[in-house]
Amino acid sequence: MMFRKMMLTGLMAATLLSGVAPAYAQSNENGRGNRGDRAERGGADRGGADRQSYQWRGNGQRPMGGDGQQAQRWQQRQDRAVAQAPVQQPSADRPWRNPGNPAVVPAPARQDARQDRRDDRRNDRQDYRQDQRADRQDWRNDRRDGRQDYRQDRRDDRRDDRRDDRRWSDNRGSAGNWNNGRRYDDRTRWSNQQRWNNGWRQDRRYDWNSYRNRYGNQYRLGRYNAPRGWDYGYRRFSVGIVLSSLLYSNSYWLNDPYAYRLPPAYGTLRWVRYYDDALLVDIRDGYVVDVIHDFFW
Repeated sequence: MMFRKMMLTGLMAATLLSGVAPAYAQSNENGRGNRGDRAERGGADRGGADRQSYQWRGNGQRPMGGDGQQAQRWQQRQDRAVAQAPVQQPSADRPWRNPGNPAVVPAPARQDARQDRRDDRRNDRQDYRQDQRADRQDWRNDRRDGRQDYRQDRRDDRRDDRRDDRRWSDNRGSAGNWNNGRRYDDRTRWSNQQRWNNGWRQDRRYDWNSYRNRYGNQYRLGRYNAPRGWDYGYRRFSVGIVLSSLLYSNSYWLNDPYAYRLPPAYGTLRWVRYYDDALLVDIRDGYVVDVIHDFFW
């Protein structure tokens, strides 16, 4: 009984094994075939991808791949960026540093140009300084010549004044009635009266020039009528000359000297109008003590 069960069990196991072995072998063959197909497909895919990658590297475009629309949009953006990029052009003063460009100035030439500019500026400065020195020298020469001319004119004027003084002084006692030639020496003149002080011009009370600027009409006394017998016309008298009695008669006195902002005359002194000049005269002998030229208008 036991043996029979064992035999049945063995037959059943053999039957099962006989059915399983062919299926297992077929599945192995199918597996190897699938792996071969996958290997071939993988090689083909890699080959296509390599060709596609090579083609992308060669023509500068992204592979279309599976997402062709995105790649196309990306390529369009690249084309627009390239079209809109500004193209830098070489300028005349700053050419591109291209060794093959004939417009490029070599470094030694640029150094020579800079040196020439420095030399030009140095020469310009030197010329300017020389012109300035020449102008200053001309100005000094002009001033020196002007001073010399002025001194010469002053000498001539003083010489003429002394000549006139000698002429009028030598004519005293002539027909002009020069007080019969009588003159007082300096000591006798001031022995009985105070010596005239010319410092009155520093006294603000007698600032006749400023007063005349404000009240000029007071100094317009009209035409000067020379005394009868005086045929010499105007002469520019100075201190120390002796006048003819015709010129300092009382009709020519300034009775109110302060009306013209002149200091008061005292003793034998009188302010006298002589043409447009104001003379302070010692009426004893006609001696001129003080003079203001062009006093009246």
